[in-house]
Amino acid sequence: MNFCSHCGHTLCFAIPDGDDRPRYLCESCGTIHYQNPRIVAGTLPVSGSRVLLCRRAISPRKGYWTLPAGYMENAETTQQAAARETREEACAEVTLRGLYTLIDLPHINQVYMMFRADLLGGFDAGVESLEVALFEEHEVPWDELAFPTIERTLQHFFADRRHGEFPLHISAVTLEDRERYFGSA
Repeated sequence: MNFCSHCGHTLCFAIPDGDDRPRYLCESCGTIHYQNPRIVAGTLPVSGSRVLLCRRAISPRKGYWTLPAGYMENAETTQQAAARETREEACAEVTLRGLYTLIDLPHINQVYMMFRADLLGGFDAGVESLEVALFEEHEVPWDELAFPTIERTLQHFFADRRHGEFPLHISAVTLEDRERYFGSA
C-alpha cells in the first residue's frame, strides 16, 4: 500500500503504539490499515465411495486437480462460501456434513476451511474447471493435485473412512512443506 484509502496521504510502515507488528499507518489521519489472512472455503463432496474433484481451468495450477474451493466473500458464512464454490466450480449441490479440515498457510496469509459434504445429484464443469469427475481412492490423480491442502484433506478422508470416524483435522502448511510440494522457486 502506498496511499491511505481514507484521506489519500502517503503511508508509512511502522509498529503502531500498543501493537506488536508493523502495519501501514497514515500519519495524516491516524488510520491503521490492517491486513488479515484470506479464508478459502470449500467442500470434499462424496458420492457413495467416490470423491468429486475438479481440474482447474484457471491459474494458479491450471490443469491440476482440486476440491471445489475458493475465497470467502463478504457477507457470507464459511458454509455458504463452501456451498457457493461447489456450485461455481462443479455445478453441484451438496449437503454439508461439518468442518473437516482447517489448515493454516501463514507464509501466504491463507486459512483453508474444508467441509465434508454429500453430493446431491449431478455435476458439471463450471467456468473455473476444465472437467469434473468422481474418483475412487485408487483413482485419485495424486501426482496431479493442485495444492498440499487438497492432498492433506483427501489423505485424512480416506484414512478416516477406514475407521468410520471423521474428526476435525487442524494443521498448518509451512513454507518448507510448500517447497517440498512445488519445489523451490
